[in-house]
Amino acid sequence: MPDLLIRVATDDDVAAAGALTAQAYGADGLVQDGDDYVEELVDAVRRAREATLLVATTPTDGTADVDGDADDGVPTLAGTITIAPAGTSYAEIAEPGEVELRMLAVAPHARRRGVAEALMRAAMREAVTLRAQRVVLSSLEEMAAAHRLYDRLSFDRAPDRDWHHEDIALRVYTWEVPAGPGARAEAAAWPPIETHDVDGWRVGLSGGFTRRANSVLALVAPTDLPAALAEVERLYGAAHQPPVFRVCGQSEPEDLDRLLDERGYRQVAPTLVMVRTGLDGVAAPFESPGLQCTVSRTPDEDWLARWLDVKSAAPVDHALAGRLVGGADALYLTARDSYGPVGVVRAALVDDWAALACLAVDARARRRGIGRALTRAALHAASELGARRAFLQVEESNDAAIQMYASLGFTPAERYHYRQR
Repeated sequence: MPDLLIRVATDDDVAAAGALTAQAYGADGLVQDGDDYVEELVDAVRRAREATLLVATTPTDGTADVDGDADDGVPTLAGTITIAPAGTSYAEIAEPGEVELRMLAVAPHARRRGVAEALMRAAMREAVTLRAQRVVLSSLEEMAAAHRLYDRLSFDRAPDRDWHHEDIALRVYTWEVPAGPGARAEAAAWPPIETHDVDGWRVGLSGGFTRRANSVLALVAPTDLPAALAEVERLYGAAHQPPVFRVCGQSEPEDLDRLLDERGYRQVAPTLVMVRTGLDGVAAPFESPGLQCTVSRTPDEDWLARWLDVKSAAPVDHALAGRLVGGADALYLTARDSYGPVGVVRAALVDDWAALACLAVDARARRRGIGRALTRAALHAASELGARRAFLQVEESNDAAIQMYASLGFTPAERYHYRQR
């Protein structure tokens, strides 16, 4: 759905979120006026306090809100979902290591626009942030449309966990959070041009081009933290670059994010790591009418020019970019029409992983499925060299890319962000 924004509910959202939830359940015939459960559905204030309450909003266009009134200038609430870790008040069936999804609701005026799927995908990403091993949910047997959505999102039936509430039968679905490649494998697919060891931290320097190659990979706790921080800042200062840290679940020390925040580092570029655990059914030779695709083991000038034209608005030294992307064992695919290159992608080979990056399609050739075709072709070429699974990194603000990768079977596995001063 265009312009859909999903975020954690604010104090200004909760009353409308509760009203929407009750309205949606009523529209589906799941509750009647006067049912005790209506009061719980309306109480989004408690859900926001005791669980994670997500809301989906769209820019107002005069559409009626949950009370039937147009609210010009204020985003329209389109849906909501609640995420409850095991052991919390809203978790009914979640076991240790699991989070439970509850009260998925879409406003009647916003249905058949992909809101429910977008909320589910956002909740799955939130589960990754919470480092859950599994996501669980309960569903009424007659909710066939919801079951099709869960199937599409790779949820599995867990009939041994089906249960009853009073006289209501509920079926259980689960989604296993996939194992990600880990920060070391991700770094191996995009190695900096220059590295320095600072008491176990790896400091990357690559002329300031890309955060991945110009940041600290902090996977070992330094023996002298203040000295390590000072040396990192000295190294970046000498290179005339801002100090940048990658912060993820593997970062050491465990409170690195808080320490950097207190030191004046701001959070930037929250990034999602998505994986596909098998390549059968998605990897395929390149097919796009009127185009030809070549595969090389080195990035040539055509490949670099097409990637950089899309990647960066500012001029970038091609020699520097070539050294950076050529620093790992990788495949470089270029799609061409009669006028020249229209799209490129890179697939680095790390153990049995194919690490996808650098997907770029020229503006004149978009909306023709070239990005999808290049992605599938890169996976096919990597699989012929032994890759059995794939991962990619995509900034969380890039909804279009996330949706495209999700349609190819990639699911969230890890999240990280950068701290930059």
